[in-house]
Amino acid sequence: MNNQVTATLPLSDPTALPLRSVKEIAQSKVVVIAPHPDDETLGCGGAIALLRFLGCDVRVLVMSDGTLSHPRSQKFPSSVLRSLRESETLSALKILGVHASAVTFLGLKDGSVPLLNSPLKSSAVVACRNYLAEIAPQTIFLPWRYDPHPDHRASWNLIYTALREMSLSPRLIEYPIWDWDEEQQGTGVGAGEGDRESGGKFEENSPIPPQVIGWRLDIETMLELKNSAIAAYRSQTTNLIDDDPEGFRLTPEMLLNFTRPWEVYLEVKTADSCC
Repeated sequence: MNNQVTATLPLSDPTALPLRSVKEIAQSKVVVIAPHPDDETLGCGGAIALLRFLGCDVRVLVMSDGTLSHPRSQKFPSSVLRSLRESETLSALKILGVHASAVTFLGLKDGSVPLLNSPLKSSAVVACRNYLAEIAPQTIFLPWRYDPHPDHRASWNLIYTALREMSLSPRLIEYPIWDWDEEQQGTGVGAGEGDRESGGKFEENSPIPPQVIGWRLDIETMLELKNSAIAAYRSQTTNLIDDDPEGFRLTPEMLLNFTRPWEVYLEVKTADSCC
C-alpha cells in the first residue's frame, strides 16, 4: 500500500466513522487555522458555530490572501480580490458567531505558503509562534497534514513547527478539504486556487502517522448556519467574478462534501502528538 492511500485511509468511508458531540471537544480557547479564506468555514463551520453557541472563545487565523482564485481577472486585481475575500471571511464568520476582532489575516501569498526549506519559512513560523503565544489555545483545528493542496500542508507544517518551539501542548484536530476523491488524493487534481503550477504532490520523506483516528462531529443543528456562511463566499461559489475563464469556483458537487450534517476530523496519535 502506498503512502498516499495509507495517509488518507480514514476518509475512504467517512460514514463508518464514529459520531461525536461538540461537548467532547469543547474548550475555552480554540484556534482554527485556515490556509485560504473559506477553508475554516468549509471544513470547520459547524464546529465553529457549535463552539460559539457553547460560549467558547474561538479565534481564526487565515494564512494566505487567497488572491490566486482568479489571477487573470481585470475587474478584481490582486489588491481588490484580497479585500473582497477578507470581507467575505468576516461576513461568514459573523454568521457562525465569531466577531471580526477574533479573526487574523496573516497575509501570506496564495500558492506560496512557505514549505520546508523556503527562505520565508522562518519569518512565517515566528509570526505563527507569536500569534499562538498570545492566545495560548487549548485546541487547534488545522488542515490535514496530507491534504493534496501544498498551501494546506504548509500551513500544518508552520503551526506544527511553531508549537515545537513552545511550551504549549494543545489538542490538534485536523480537517480534510481536498481528500474526498480517492483518485485525487495526493495528486493535486481539484485542489483549486494556488495549486495550478505546484502539482500538489505530497512532500517527499513525510512520515506516515502510525495511528490516524477519524471521527465525525454532529453539526445538524448548525447546518443551516454553515450553509449560509458558505454562501457568504460569493467570489468562490457564484459567477461574481466573471472575467477569468480559469478562475476557481466551488461547484455544487464539491460543496456536497461540506454540507452534510456532520464534519470529519482526524487526529494523529503519536508520542509527540501534543506538539
